[in-house]
Amino acid sequence: MAAESGKLKLALILGGIYLLLALLFGALGAVLWAHMQEHERLALVAILMPRIELSILIILMAWAFLGMIVHAIYRAYVQAPMTLREQALVMVNANPGLRLQELGAPEIRTLAQVVNALAEQRESLQRDVEARIRDARASVEEEKNRLAALMSELTQSVVVCNLDGRILLYNNRARLQFKALAEGGPAAASALIGLGRSIFAILERSLITHALENIQQRLVRGSQQPTANFVTTSRAGQLIRVQMAPVLGAVREGAGEGGERAIVGYVLMLDNITRNLETDSRRDALLQSLTEGSRASLGNIRAAVENLLDYPDMEAEQRDRFVGIIGDEVTAMGQRLDRTANEFSDALKSRWPLEDMLGEDFIEAARRRIETKLGLPTKLDEVAEGVWVKVDSFSLLQGVTYLASRLHDEYDIRELRFRLAPDGRLVRLDLVWSGTVVGSQTLLAWEIDPMRVAGENSPLTLREVIDRHGGEIWFEREKASHRAFIRMLLPAAATPQEAAVEPAALRHAESRPEYYDFNLFRQTEESRALDDRLLSELAYTVFDTETTGLEPSAGDEIIQIGATRIVNGRLLRSESIDQIIDPRRPLRPEGIPIHGITEEMVAGQPTIDKVLPVFHAFCEDTVLVAHNAAFDMRFLQLKEEATGICFRQPVLDTLLLSAVIHPNQESHKLEAICARLGINVIGRHTALGDAIVTGEVFLRMIPLLNEMGIRTLREAREAAERTYYARIKY
Repeated sequence: MAAESGKLKLALILGGIYLLLALLFGALGAVLWAHMQEHERLALVAILMPRIELSILIILMAWAFLGMIVHAIYRAYVQAPMTLREQALVMVNANPGLRLQELGAPEIRTLAQVVNALAEQRESLQRDVEARIRDARASVEEEKNRLAALMSELTQSVVVCNLDGRILLYNNRARLQFKALAEGGPAAASALIGLGRSIFAILERSLITHALENIQQRLVRGSQQPTANFVTTSRAGQLIRVQMAPVLGAVREGAGEGGERAIVGYVLMLDNITRNLETDSRRDALLQSLTEGSRASLGNIRAAVENLLDYPDMEAEQRDRFVGIIGDEVTAMGQRLDRTANEFSDALKSRWPLEDMLGEDFIEAARRRIETKLGLPTKLDEVAEGVWVKVDSFSLLQGVTYLASRLHDEYDIRELRFRLAPDGRLVRLDLVWSGTVVGSQTLLAWEIDPMRVAGENSPLTLREVIDRHGGEIWFEREKASHRAFIRMLLPAAATPQEAAVEPAALRHAESRPEYYDFNLFRQTEESRALDDRLLSELAYTVFDTETTGLEPSAGDEIIQIGATRIVNGRLLRSESIDQIIDPRRPLRPEGIPIHGITEEMVAGQPTIDKVLPVFHAFCEDTVLVAHNAAFDMRFLQLKEEATGICFRQPVLDTLLLSAVIHPNQESHKLEAICARLGINVIGRHTALGDAIVTGEVFLRMIPLLNEMGIRTLREAREAAERTYYARIKY
């Protein structure tokens, strides 16, 4: 493309010069011819006609000589500066070790020498600055490595997120746990957890939001280290207990040492409690079976023994009958013990962990939710201070909102009031309103109906929520005040003592996660449209495929997919996919020496319909990047109908971007680009190896595009679409 463009410019220049000369000599000949006498014209024609071929040859040779001169001048004073400019941009923005070629006229060669000398000085100064920076960051790196080392050894899964739910850090334990929890096995887990991915693909957004609201309330009340706890289920149906702690930002300027600090993210500590709850459930079943089943047998044995003691002179036949009763009941109890050890009642409900929560905080959360979702005004009415409840706050909050919704919709109440008071080991929570009385049968129907509020559906009923808390619910009427209320009895919790632990203690802990990037705290990816985002802010999936051949429309198939991710300007080699695929067709012998994949290697591997869903999930919320992407995308598009998987993400092609950045370079092959940008090529012609090299190339291209004024995804795509290579079809 670049060579064709240069030749076209040169041809236009030469054509213009030849046309101008033809016009000038034509005009001069016309003027001279007009001023000649007739005999002079005849003499001139007589002289030229025998020598016309020689005259034309001399003119053509003169034109050719002139063209060579113009071409040399063009190469020396036009093409050489353009080539040197491209090399200079690469040297400044991507490859400081590159030096300008000494091309063109002597003046330009001298200029290239001066630029190279300045580049040597700049590189020397840059090395000095980098050495100083490394020294200055030594202590920070040491602290970070100690933090990383501790986290890598933790037996608990730890995930750190920003307020948008994007994962900023996770330890190896979390990665392994999500592999075990992922529906679809370990291969699908790679699409669930990773830097920059959303935690909401794993946990419900409403649970996180609710926990953050509780923490915010405790911060407002002066708690130094507030936490929140909740339990949820994984996609595979396992129970996960989650403890959330906030990540606090710096104290606002002028707020003083004890000033308010905003929440900028949160730490999630996750435990799989499925086995613990199953163990507790089995223990409860065993106790219930032994208790209920043995009561009657013990009663019969006791009666038989009492009769034997009270009547020592009873007849032998009757004595034998009582002894037989004792034997039968003992045998039955033994059989019951054996049966109970292997069979348990399915009707027993599992225990659900509850968290301690200040009653005022729960009521405040309920008021905000009711006013926001229902538009129903709320007030406080005799709320006792310092009362703590032991609740699953999320499900109970759903239940209270559900009751408010039914009262508002069916009885048109104008206001809802809250009362809270201790009652021994329980706490009374009242929902109070004026006006219509609710019948007992109506409340009973509400208890067993599914809970639906403002478009949200809960899998639990109100009765199940109350039973989960071991509480009660009923309706009462205050005749004197003409008010009615629904009362709920909830378990009380002991007032917790806040642990006097400095927040810095967590920061100075020792750990070493393999994956971290705290700069993502500043990202708000949902705030703007993807096309208008800066290239430096986006997350990317860089991928490559190896295929049976080069003709996707003729039946060639993908035999390997390799992909890695770029998040916040970092190539995450540890977050990758490298999957060989069974193409269900013979491999081309001529391709095996190139990609190194044999028939034995593809045998028994998953087929494309199993791999594409995993790859699609891995690419979620990212921009796709590939070299010669049209080729790879064509293979994926041909599988849309068969697999139902459609890749609608934006695509950037490093081949097209190279043509944008270096229009005067002749080659845009991956090896040539790597040579220009100073990138070592390792692992070529393996899918993952090519993906990693392409990712490094793309990272070097971003500052070069920025120098050209191409800063956003939209601008990069539009520039790529204008290149010659964008017209190639597969």
